[in-house]
Amino acid sequence: MGLIWTLIVGGLIGLIAGALTKEGSSMGWIANIVAGLIGSWLGQALFGTWGPSLAGMALIPSIIGAVIVVAVTSFMLRKIG
Repeated sequence: MGLIWTLIVGGLIGLIAGALTKEGSSMGWIANIVAGLIGSWLGQALFGTWGPSLAGMALIPSIIGAVIVVAVTSFMLRKIG
């Protein structure tokens, strides 16, 4: 059940990051989950684990990290495509 909860929270973090960057509609739900999980890891590695936490993820640093991941990914995809 812990893995499912982590995937759900990661997907929500990716969804929030996609909405903040206006790139979420072009990404699928799997990409949102991946961006949320990678962004959570990146955000906590860069900014620490302050703020509220859910499913072992500090929400504020996780959302900031996911915004970075979504922005960089969409920038790279535009340059390639």
